[in-house]
This record gives sequence, structure tokens and C-alpha cells, in this order.
Amino acid sequence: MGHSFRTLILIGLGIVIVGGLAYLSFREDPVAVDLHTIGRGPFQVTINADGETKVRDLYEIASPIAGTALRSPVEVGDAVVAGQTVVAVVEPVAPSLLDRRTRLQAEATLQEATAALQVAQADLVSAQEDRIFAQTQFDRVEALLERNVASLTQLEDASQRLAIANASVAAAEARIDMAKGTIDRARASLMDPDFGDDAANGCCVEITSPADGVVLSINTISQRPVAVGEPLLTVGDPTDLELVADLLSNDGVRLSPGAVAYVDRWGGPDPLIAELDRIDPIARTKVSALGIEEQRVDAYFNLTTPVDQRPGLGDSFSVFLRIVEWQSDDTLQVPLSALFRQGDDWAVFVEAGGMAELRPVVIHRRNMEMAVVLDGLAPGDRVVTHPSDAVRRGVSLIDRSTL
Repeated sequence: MGHSFRTLILIGLGIVIVGGLAYLSFREDPVAVDLHTIGRGPFQVTINADGETKVRDLYEIASPIAGTALRSPVEVGDAVVAGQTVVAVVEPVAPSLLDRRTRLQAEATLQEATAALQVAQADLVSAQEDRIFAQTQFDRVEALLERNVASLTQLEDASQRLAIANASVAAAEARIDMAKGTIDRARASLMDPDFGDDAANGCCVEITSPADGVVLSINTISQRPVAVGEPLLTVGDPTDLELVADLLSNDGVRLSPGAVAYVDRWGGPDPLIAELDRIDPIARTKVSALGIEEQRVDAYFNLTTPVDQRPGLGDSFSVFLRIVEWQSDDTLQVPLSALFRQGDDWAVFVEAGGMAELRPVVIHRRNMEMAVVLDGLAPGDRVVTHPSDAVRRGVSLIDRSTL
């Protein structure tokens, strides 16, 4: 009896040992995963873009005349005062020397003008004599008419001849003035250019700054010939800056004036704050680095950060903008790395009692890292991030951070 009981005990222990070994042999090891605890917090959806600083009001100063721009009296960075600081000096173009043919033509013109003056002077003498005679005839007829010896018709004829004589005198005097003007013009064309220093200093055009600020750029510092309207330098206030960002057109339509932007990579330790002012009404086609044609549009932002908190920031500096498209102070969020598609819906793996549970979720907006959860998760749930093919419903999980 005792022997049989011990035998049964040994058989039972053997069965238990064999069953345990079989379980250990065939059971699956837990899958090591990264877990993220779902929580609530502020959320932002941003549009990121490279940008550039621009002086808001640029004044490009050009030459008002053709001539020679003297060496620049100012340098880049110099402060200027509107209407006072001379920023450029332009000497009018000097007349060219006459070649032999042109000089002979000018001399001939002078001779013609001199001869025309002599003819006009002779015509004036003749006209004056005719006027004296016409005046005498008029006086005689007028005296005879008073004695009833001459008729009224004779007086009218004499008056007409006197008027014609007066007009002839006036015409002769005008021809004399015309001839003198022609002589002066011909003599001026024969004058050699005056390259003296006194003449140059007395005829230069000094251009003053149109606004307060600093000199931002100078086209050429050295003396050089310039044409009418040729740019000389640029003046502006480097503290009055705006930002220009190059956006995709479909990103631009989602933004409204007043949208907040955080400005990074400008060189300082803290981000700057800017607000969207306007977006260009017309886009342009631009080829991306991958060779894809894109419709791009420029967006302009006003810097709201005070000047003393952005020292050194100037014109045409590179910046990076994070433009807030949407934001909320309290949202339930899940990492994008935990989401995957299940048909047309989104789903995640949730760790529940050490096992993987497949759970569909409904998301709203998302940014580069997180998505807003509308349904399917609750604060405190732990979801698997970057799930591998080994993670499936019912699989044992172990937090990788505990290994």
C-alpha cells in the first residue's frame, strides 16, 4: 500500500515536470517594445519655412543726370540724416571735343548767322525809313483833311501804309534777335570743354539722403561714369525689419493675417515672435531640389520682438519660421510613430495587462510628431511606438526601458 502511494506521487511529479518543460519550450517570449503614456497638453500645428529678413522701406538712390559719379562720400554702415547727409556727388558729362568736320560745320553756321544779322540790320534801316515816310504822308493827309482838301479815304490809305511800316520795323528787329541767338549758339558749339577743377566743383550735383537710416549698399565706391537713372546706393533703417517666407501656395491659403510665427536660427538664443502681415496675391512656379515644379508664394511677417532683444539682426539675414496654423491649450495626444492604418481607419497597439491590444482610434489634427485624439484612447493608456511585425493582438509585451 505504501509502495503504491509513493509510486503515484513520483508519477505525478514527473507529469508536472514534463508539462512545465513543454510549456517553457513552446511558449513565446515577450516582445520588447517602446511604450508611450497618453496624456493631455497644449498642441500646435505649424507650417515650417525658410525666410529672410528685409528692411521694410528701402530707398534706392539713382543718378538724376548723366555724368561722372565721384568717389562715394559715405561707406556701408554710415548713419545718414534725411535732407542733410550728402550720399553721392555727380559731375555732369563734359562736352566732347569737336572733330575737323564738325568744327568746319560750326564755323560755317557762325558765318551764316553773322551774315543773317547784317541782312536783318539792313532790313531794319530800310523799314525805319519807310516808316518815317509813311508817318509824314499820314500827317500831311490828316492836315489836308482838316482843311477839307483831302478825303477820308485818302486818310485811311495813309493810316494803313503807316501800320504796315510799323510792322516791318518790328519784324526786322525780331530777325536781328534771331540772328544774334544763332551767333551765340554757333560760338558756344565752337568752345572747347573746360576741365578745370573750379568748373567741376561749381557744377556738380550733390545728392542727399531721402530718409534717416544707414547706408546698406553702394554699387561702386570709386569714381565712374553713370547714365541717367543708374543706381548709386541704397539707404534704409536696419531696425525696421520684416520677414519674407517662401511658402507652398496650398500652405499659404490656410493662413490668415495675424497668424503667429516663431523665428528660429536667426543667431540668438531665444526664438523671435512675428505676425503674418500679408501674402502675395499671385504665386510663381519654382522647381524644387528634387526637380518638381511647385507653386510658391511669398508671405510677409512683422517682427513683434523689441529691437533690443534681436541685436545684430540686419537686412537679408537667413531665418527659419514655424508658423502656427492651429493650436489648442488642452488636447489628448498620441505620437505619430504609434499610428498605423487598418483599412481606411487609424489604429494603435495598447499595452493592457502585459498583452498587446489592437484598438482603433479617431484623430483630428497632427503635426510633425503628435496627433490629436478624438476617440479610442484615454489619459494613462500606454501605446506601442514604432510597432514591429512581431507585435500583434494578444502578444506578450515588455517595456524595453525595463530590460
